[in-house]
Amino acid sequence: MLEFLSDYTIRNVAMGAALLGLISGVLGCFAVLRRQALLGDTLSHAALPGVCLGFIIAGGREIGSILAGALFTGMLAALVMLALTRSSRLKTDAGLGIALSVFFAIGIVMLTYIQNTGNAAQGGLDSFLFGQAAAILRSDLWAMGGVTLVALAIVATFWKEFKLVTFDPQYARALGFPVLVLETALTAMIALAVVVGLQMVGVVLMAAMVIAPAVAARQWTGRLETMVALSAVIGIVSGVVGAFISALGRGLATGPLIVLAASAAVGISLLFAPERGLLWEYIKRIQDRRQLRGQRVLTTLYRLAAHHGDSAYPSEQGMVDAYHGIGTTPVMKRLQSRGLVEPAVHRPETTPHWVLTADGIAEAERVLASLGAKEA
Repeated sequence: MLEFLSDYTIRNVAMGAALLGLISGVLGCFAVLRRQALLGDTLSHAALPGVCLGFIIAGGREIGSILAGALFTGMLAALVMLALTRSSRLKTDAGLGIALSVFFAIGIVMLTYIQNTGNAAQGGLDSFLFGQAAAILRSDLWAMGGVTLVALAIVATFWKEFKLVTFDPQYARALGFPVLVLETALTAMIALAVVVGLQMVGVVLMAAMVIAPAVAARQWTGRLETMVALSAVIGIVSGVVGAFISALGRGLATGPLIVLAASAAVGISLLFAPERGLLWEYIKRIQDRRQLRGQRVLTTLYRLAAHHGDSAYPSEQGMVDAYHGIGTTPVMKRLQSRGLVEPAVHRPETTPHWVLTADGIAEAERVLASLGAKEA
């Protein structure tokens, strides 16, 4: 590990991946909660013509011009999407899809044009499609860090406004907040996150980094503050883990590994997150099924006792089995462990019999009363 940390390139890549995970994790939460998961995909693909435009203006691969161009076309795509949805009957997803395809097509055309100009400086420009983390320099890290710091400062300054616009934009508008300005600012910052990740994971995979950490964090909490913090941690860890795995294996691309690490976090969260995870839902479903079966058996014993006019009437288990069509021995054992039934002797019969306890009678009456209230 120390050997890897002493490597200049690996340190640069790890720090860049951490910055990318941090800004993507924080800003991605707002995109996910606003149900604009496609927004990250649109802005990342729309950044490609800006990359080409920045290259043409600078006459070479000058990172500042390229990132500025990417931010410009990303924001332009967002404005096009807003114009389409507000001036027509198109839904948001349709507007995002149109902006994505048009701007990405323009970017491919511009990239092809640059490659055919014979400019020697254009070598490797297509790496912005899928990222080239190994090419990151310390000066690039300063630029990425500056963008990340600005975005986080804006989020901290307008936290309450962004929170209100995210969850209830109509109420925010009624209070007099400039909802359109705030939504535009959120979109601009997501575009900033895309710009930060262009060199790391490229325009094609950047959408996953905007969405995956936030989706993973959402499974563990219902509070925005906790979600944002957890999403930032997941983004940072995913970035660093992907960078180190790439360093361990020869020829493994860093960008896709970072995305795979973030996707693994999503998979783990979907499976094991308390209350929301699939595993917990499966366990709860089994528990609910057992509880329902126990309530049905308990009410059956109660009705049999009421039919015979004897609260201590011993019901034969075989008869209860026949009534429910299943073996009820495990259910009886669970009810006995809860103190709701107890075994009884009914001479001259030698088969198992069960009788309700006082707690069992009270529980059966509670269940029947709740069922009657639901039916009413």
